[in-house]
Amino acid sequence: MELNDLQQTRYTKLQALQEQGFEPYPARVPARTHTLNELREQFVALEAAGTVVTVMGRIRQRRVMGKSAFVQLADANGGFQAFFSKRDIGDEPYKRFIDASDLGDIIAVSGTLFVTKMGEPTVAVQEWTLLSKAITPPPDKREGQFSDSEARHRQRYIDLMANPEVRDIFRIRARLISALRRYLDDQGFLEVETPVLQSLYGGAAARPFVTHHNQLHQDLYLRIATELYLKRLIVGDMEKVYEIGKDFRNEGVDRFHNPEFTMLEVYQAYADYTTMMDLTEAMVVFAAQAVFGTLQLDYQGTTIDLTPPWPRISMRAAIQQATSIDIAAEDTLETLQAAIKAANLRVDLHPTWAKQVDELFSEYVEDGLVQPTFITDYPRALSPLAKRKPADPNFVERFELFMIGSEMANAFTELNDPFDQEQRFLEQGRDYAAGDEEAMQMDLDYLEALKVGMPPTGGLGVGVDRLAMLFTNQTTIREVILFPHLRKVKEAASSAAEGGA
Repeated sequence: MELNDLQQTRYTKLQALQEQGFEPYPARVPARTHTLNELREQFVALEAAGTVVTVMGRIRQRRVMGKSAFVQLADANGGFQAFFSKRDIGDEPYKRFIDASDLGDIIAVSGTLFVTKMGEPTVAVQEWTLLSKAITPPPDKREGQFSDSEARHRQRYIDLMANPEVRDIFRIRARLISALRRYLDDQGFLEVETPVLQSLYGGAAARPFVTHHNQLHQDLYLRIATELYLKRLIVGDMEKVYEIGKDFRNEGVDRFHNPEFTMLEVYQAYADYTTMMDLTEAMVVFAAQAVFGTLQLDYQGTTIDLTPPWPRISMRAAIQQATSIDIAAEDTLETLQAAIKAANLRVDLHPTWAKQVDELFSEYVEDGLVQPTFITDYPRALSPLAKRKPADPNFVERFELFMIGSEMANAFTELNDPFDQEQRFLEQGRDYAAGDEEAMQMDLDYLEALKVGMPPTGGLGVGVDRLAMLFTNQTTIREVILFPHLRKVKEAASSAAEGGA
């Protein structure tokens, strides 16, 4: 490996340790008696008892004063001060610490506790062990090092080490997912796993990633949704199921989209989309109470109030309020685009009526949906897996939940008529031929499942990453995914240079 000057200096120290017979990366560590947080919490009792403690952590600060040194240690959850004295640990161990240790090194120390003249709880070190020699120095936050978001996401391990607040984001995310799971488990849902590699993708409007199975000589797809497999389980008399897992969509990257993302999908037999609206509302409320103990969440200076009930408004009414266009009246691509032109609305033109409606909603409605709002009753052409509304068959029983200007959840009264479903797939095929690359494909096996008989069913998909953005007050999905997808370093540098030019 190539080493810069600073790394080379540390590597020289590592070699010196090895020559002295000390292993800079030992296979075994001393038995840890306390985490640093536990040490702080139990300090009074431990000090009074004269207990010898053994703690471990990364060296964050080091202040040497001749025959003694103060060191600030940090572990996953806290920090604590250690005091090294030549008198206490001996000349050779003290010299080895001074000569060989650096900021970023991970060490173990053993000793008793005391309070310094400055009132700081401290370990008086009697023994120390190097557990891992850091060759690369940690970033200096005081000098603004490692604040670039691209570098932080590319080297998340340094980001997590240098920025405790980033670790907090992922603790909250974990607690959110745990709360969602706990709510569904308590409601009698069964957590299941369905295939990630699929011979035919479906369940959403998206382009897939394609791979190839060499032995089977068969192209396969990374799933874009878990929906169609989970509904097969409903057919198989598993009445309440859910899955939390990764989906993959070959689409653009922006603050709400990453090619690999986490979805929660829930299906319940003998339910409809109103059932799923109630479930969604109750589940998110439960999660907020479990994680924060409140239903008022701060998001970028705005209080998001999760207190139910949440407003419910049809897509038709929402678009009409924002643009004066009635999508039920403008029910062909030509008349809809003519109405858009007459109203001087600036939207991209699309090859199908459904995509044009979706674009109109995205441009003129979505950003304004900051507080939790259910948008209901979507056009049939936008929802090939949802059941028609009995009173208006041009629309379907579907809702999407919006918060902070983004879709958080999507749900249907699931279409369980195999003949209607076949016609929807055929319509999707015509849309694909017209230029809609995200249209769904015909899934004959799914039709076979529906012919066996699927009970009336409500289905729900929740974007876990986006919900985590709300819960952690983040404006981009990259901040709530530990390792978001990034361009190759050379591509990113090239794009930056072109932009500058």
